[in-house]
Formats: sequence, structure tokens, C-alpha cells
Amino acid sequence: MTFVSRGLTRRQFGAGLGSLAATAATTARSEAALPTIDSHAHAFHRGLQLAPGRRYAPGYDAPLALYLEQLDRSGMSNGVLVQPSFLGTDNSYLVDCLKQASGRLRGIAVVDPAATTDELRVLDRAGVVGIRLNLVGQPLPDLAAREWKALLGSVRAMGWQVEVQRNASDLAVLAPQLLDHGVTVVLDHYTLPDPKLGVGDPGFQSVLKLGATKNVWVKISAPYRNGAAGEDFAKQAFPLLRGAYGLNRLLWGSDWPHTQFEATQTYAKNREFLDLLVVDKSERAQVLAAPRPLFRF
Repeated sequence: MTFVSRGLTRRQFGAGLGSLAATAATTARSEAALPTIDSHAHAFHRGLQLAPGRRYAPGYDAPLALYLEQLDRSGMSNGVLVQPSFLGTDNSYLVDCLKQASGRLRGIAVVDPAATTDELRVLDRAGVVGIRLNLVGQPLPDLAAREWKALLGSVRAMGWQVEVQRNASDLAVLAPQLLDHGVTVVLDHYTLPDPKLGVGDPGFQSVLKLGATKNVWVKISAPYRNGAAGEDFAKQAFPLLRGAYGLNRLLWGSDWPHTQFEATQTYAKNREFLDLLVVDKSERAQVLAAPRPLFRF
């Protein structure tokens, strides 16, 4: 057998094989080095000041050390702490957690619409990368109001995101309004369509179209918040979201400690469900690494 073909000598042919092997090895190392990021969790304890008008307050502690233990047990390299709604705009414990974690975590804060740019910069230096609008049971904000325009302008200038929890039918209206302000938008928990309609909810179908903007991300987190058949819904929703947004704009989150669902949920259970949802190992690695640029890891 001759190795001389199209001008390649035996030595050149061997060198080419060596180069391919080296490239494959480099790719394998790169894939192994990809971060695994939990993009949605909460930390709190009962000694913290609770927000007036809260809808709910847990009667237990979910401290930083316990969350980090969940990450370690599940082999997660990084996490994102989202300010719980029952703590309101007092982000002091969130900031303390971020500082203690020494760069392993990022934060999403809840702020008053009148928050100043200087106040946001303090949060930014601590590792906060966005604001959360938990609008479940709340009136929709008037984003045309002066204070909202100013706040969203600051968010845009800082390269932060706006994370929104609301039902899909309202997100279909609210998300485009946020995009008009030039901010990056993250939608919680599969976008919360009507559980009776599931993927057939017109609001969910409208949210799918937002994938074309390339500036909206969706969290495939907490399927149990989408009704009793939440896992079945998630399995139907994932391929649709994958097609509309691509793997790099879907974010996995544990939703630890699963507030109001503590009796039926665990960190391990939710992490294992991701394996059932995204069967392909390389695709799953993409989803777990997808938050890296969004959260500045």
C-alpha cells in the first residue's frame, strides 16, 4: 500500500493523523473543562427581615453553605442566586453570599424602580448581573414611566439582564416591551403557560417567536411550577424551545430549595430530570455551560 497520494508523503500523512488526534484530544479536554452552571437558586434564613406584603415566607433556613453543598454533590461548578421575592429589595444577604463564594456564584437582585446607578454599581461590584421582576400576583409595571425608563437604561448600560417570572400570555406582551428598552431578557420556568393548555397556550407560542430576537433566554427550570403534569409538559416544551432558541439560550436551574414544593422536590431529583430531558450528553453539556457569558463566568 502506498501513502503517496495527491502530493502527500508517508511522513506528511502521519503528521496529518497526528494533527487530527491532537485536535480531537484538545476538543475532548475543552468539553471536559466546560462549566456546569445552576442558573436559578435561592439562599435565605429565618433571621432576615421579610418584605411587607409578601405572598409567602418559608419557615426554614436555606443558607449559603447548604447551597454550596448541593452544588458540590451534583458536580456543579457554579451557581446563580436569585433574590427571593419575600426579601424584597434588601439584597444584603445576597451580596454577603456572593462575597463569601469568592467568584463561584453570581446574583440577580430585586431593586426599587427608583434605584440609582450608583446603587446598581455597588451590586455589580459584588457579582450581581441583573434584576428580577417576580410579577406573579403583581400588577404589570408601566415600563413607559420615567423611573422605569431610567432603571432599564442603567441596566442596559451595565450589560445586565432582566429576569422575569410571569405567565406566558403576559410575557408575550411584556418581553417585547423590555426588548424595546434594549435590555437582555431572561424568562423563568419554561415561561409558565396555562397548565391546562401547555404548549398549546397561545402565549407560549408567542414566546417561542421571541427566540428570533437573539436577546431572550429561557430557563428550563422547575417543571413542577407548570402544574401537576409539569414533567410531561417540560418534555413537550423542550424540543420546541430548543428549535426556537437554540441550546445556547436555554438555561438549566435547580430552583433550590424549591419553595412551596419542598415536600416533593430535591436538588438531585431536578438535576436527574435534566438527564431525562436532554438525553444527548454533548447537548446537555451545552445547556449547562450556556449561562457562562450571560452571567459573566
